[in-house]
Amino acid sequence: MLAERIAWARSYAKLGGALDSPRRGLFLLTTYGKELLSLPETEGIAAVRELNRQVRASRAQERPSADSNGGSDDEEADAQDIDAEDAGWTDALLNRLHQLTPEGFEEFVMYLLRTYGLELTRVGGTGDQGIDGIGTAPISPVLSSRVAVQAKRYDPTSTVGRETVALFQRDAAAAGAERAVLVTLGRYSEPARQAAIATTPTVDLIDGLRICELVREKEIGIRIVPQVQEDWFDRFDA
Repeated sequence: MLAERIAWARSYAKLGGALDSPRRGLFLLTTYGKELLSLPETEGIAAVRELNRQVRASRAQERPSADSNGGSDDEEADAQDIDAEDAGWTDALLNRLHQLTPEGFEEFVMYLLRTYGLELTRVGGTGDQGIDGIGTAPISPVLSSRVAVQAKRYDPTSTVGRETVALFQRDAAAAGAERAVLVTLGRYSEPARQAAIATTPTVDLIDGLRICELVREKEIGIRIVPQVQEDWFDRFDA
């Protein structure tokens, strides 16, 4: 998916020294990044490819063992990282959420979405017809949209397919929802993402990576500790 490839490229640019991230969600070109952009197109592409090669070689030394499932697709694995240095806490968060009961995970999802302004009523349980929460999502001070929510406490390594999304879409439509939100700890396949926008109601897909981003933004259940990056200050001695 395009968004995942952008996240992967951004992470590699940061690891290679072309981008700096002084705070969450803010990315700035470094001196090296500006030099790359100033190169002629052919030279720039060659330089970026060399940067990519160096970063891959560096990460391979840090992660010499092959994936337990025999996978070797570095791009797919890297796309799941918010940033390379974030892997520890994101894995810990997803594993902790997976330890919740299915009902507990539904409660967590309701709590998380409410912090972003959704007004939801929990309707999970036997006979919920595939919907765990129903309510409204604000569009403007005078407009709102009826929204249905479903939470799937799947393993963080799992992939949600098209069938799951399409079934929830039908359930949400039957409940009169104009929008829908599907949340899982795993990831979504490309057919699932296509199904989410193929018909109404449109389904906003929140995967494990996005959960971590939302949790970090609101600092829900995590503590962000300031850390001095010694190397960052070297630029002022140049």
